[in-house]
This record gives sequence, structure tokens and C-alpha cells, in this order.
Amino acid sequence: MDPDWLQPETLAAARRAQDAMAASVETEDRLGPVRRLGGADVSTTRFDPERRVWAAIATLDAATLLPLAEAGEAGIARFPYVPGFLGFREVPALIAAWSRLPEKPDLVMVDGHGIAHPRRLGVATHLGLVLDLPTIGVAKSLLVGEVPDLPDIAGAEAPILWRGAVIGVALRLRPRANPVYVSTGHRISLATALAWVKRTATGHRLPAPTRAAHAAAGRLRRGEG
Repeated sequence: MDPDWLQPETLAAARRAQDAMAASVETEDRLGPVRRLGGADVSTTRFDPERRVWAAIATLDAATLLPLAEAGEAGIARFPYVPGFLGFREVPALIAAWSRLPEKPDLVMVDGHGIAHPRRLGVATHLGLVLDLPTIGVAKSLLVGEVPDLPDIAGAEAPILWRGAVIGVALRLRPRANPVYVSTGHRISLATALAWVKRTATGHRLPAPTRAAHAAAGRLRRGEG
């Protein structure tokens, strides 16, 4: 793996790395049996001069959604905050958390974008490529593209359209709540990614894996556990 995939020294090097990674993304299913699901989340403060990050990955049983394991990493991001390049801030910490996770998931939902990104390389895709792991982007805000009207009912969905193509799906998991924006990360099709997000909906705005990771990252940030 090119070291610039994780630690580029300049913004120009980061752009080149994104181009190289984007060319390697797999948007069709290449995953085996999914017995364990993962959620990944990173807590940061956008303009924190110390560049602190708190990353967490949680593993859930795919059948019951019960928690199996979690691991975290608190550290300092080498790469500055630059919109569109958040993977270089967040993925190194997630890799460190992954290394100490006792039960590895077969599929990971990442709190962030997959290919629904200006350079088709959101944090979910970035993480999937580095780990060679099936990943799904489950973002809380729209980064690029447009979404037609979305009804205020649970299960409502609409395509994310950008430059004449469907790059993801806006999905409302709870009535009148803001939607999540689902996109392929790596080694999974959009249809399969969407099916897994729906399958892990439990009446909350976020699917169970990213809810668990968000909670774990929050505990890490607060120094709990």
C-alpha cells in the first residue's frame, strides 16, 4: 500500500492518493457470509488546533444486533481539516482501533460517506480500501448531489443524483427524522448496502451499527470506560 493512502505530506499528494484509491473501488458485491456487523465513527472538533480525534469501532452480532466487542483510539491527526479529505484525518485512528478489536466484523457501516463524495472517496471507501473490507457509507448530511422530495415516513427513500448518475440513496429510518445518506464504500453494491442499513434499523435515526460506534466514540471522548 502506498504510504500516501494514510499519511500524505501535502494536499497535492492527498489528491493523487484519492485518485489512485478511487480507481480501485469495487462497487459490486464481494463479501462472504456476514455473521458480524461493524460500525465505525470518529468524534472530532472541526477546527481544534490540537487536531484531536476519538475513533471507535463496534462489532455486533448480525442476527441479533447485540454487542460483541468494541475498540477505540484517541490520538492526534497529522492531516489538517480540509473538506473532502477527512479520510486522511480519520482513517489512521480507525485503523488503530481495528488493530485491537478482538472480534472483527465481516461488514462495516461507517459514519461518513462512501462514493457519494466529490472525488468518490469518502471515509467509508477510504477505510474499506485500506483494510480490503466491505464497507458502507452511512452519512448524516449530504456532501454532494441532489435528492428529490422524501416523504416524512419511516422507510422512505430517494436517490442521490449527481452528474446524471445515482451515487447513493437518502433513507429515512424514523418518521420525521432527518434521513441518512447511504452509499457504497467498497466491495458492496448499493442495493446490498441499502438492504443491510434497512435490516439494522431499530426505530432510531441511525442504524444499529453506527449508533453503537457513535456511542463508543462519545464514551472514549468523555474518558469513560
